[in-house]
Amino acid sequence: MTLELPGYAHVYSGKVRDLYAPLDESGLPREDAVLLVASDRISAYDVVLDTPIPDKGEVLTRMSLWWFDQLADLADNHVIATGAPDVPEQVAGRAILVERLDMLPVECVARAYLTGGGLKEYEADRRVSGIELPEGLVDGSRLPEPIFTPSTKAPQGEHDEPMPYADVEAAIGTERATQVRDLTIAILARGNEIAAQRGILLADTKVEFGTRADGTLVLADEVLTPDSSRFWPADGWQPGRPQPSFDKQFVRDWLTSPESGWDRASGEAPPALPEHVVEQTRAKYVEAYERLTGERF
Repeated sequence: MTLELPGYAHVYSGKVRDLYAPLDESGLPREDAVLLVASDRISAYDVVLDTPIPDKGEVLTRMSLWWFDQLADLADNHVIATGAPDVPEQVAGRAILVERLDMLPVECVARAYLTGGGLKEYEADRRVSGIELPEGLVDGSRLPEPIFTPSTKAPQGEHDEPMPYADVEAAIGTERATQVRDLTIAILARGNEIAAQRGILLADTKVEFGTRADGTLVLADEVLTPDSSRFWPADGWQPGRPQPSFDKQFVRDWLTSPESGWDRASGEAPPALPEHVVEQTRAKYVEAYERLTGERF
């Protein structure tokens, strides 16, 4: 659902974020900036669920801003302003004014632990994104070193697919591909370094980059949030089974449980989330924010 924001024109709505262009003095959308609004919508299995998670948009916005500060020496980010007068009161706390960039057509994913789609690939041929891994790894295994496992940027409603590194080079050039690979792995490593001090393991993360007109690479969208990353409590880590988590795995698990009655392969929309799942999911997001940042939400 789009909002009526005086002085802004709606540009685009993704699964969980909405973009609005600020209007210039002549009433035309500006081409240098965009208002990025994080909604309380939640998606799972590439489907936007009908049930929102209260405060989710604000938690993710505040967490991204905190991480942008922790990563400032590694990469420029797209933030221009976080408050009035650039951010309307109506979306205060869950919106930021950001640079309009030329976004790279690649989802940049790095993994420090084996799970999820990476585990499925590994079980097929002991490789993830074409990278050969040792025998004997199981769900939750720490990888010998973090790996870059990019994926396509699928249109809404379709699934991102693993992308061989050669395809990344073909899409954005060898030099740029090397740059985003190294930077994505460095962001995951810095995230794990900081999270470890707070008793959290960062299993994997997805980041997005864009470029300025001068070719500068810029970290964009969100960074190291429970929507874009898997966070695990370190004291509960036990390879060989799914790990307890601070992310939306909780929602995925309920959707595939007998209680939900939903069949992923049916093509039907998932059911509404029950109140107890909504409350526990919100609590997980808030706990992740508070443990990582040391701030009260």
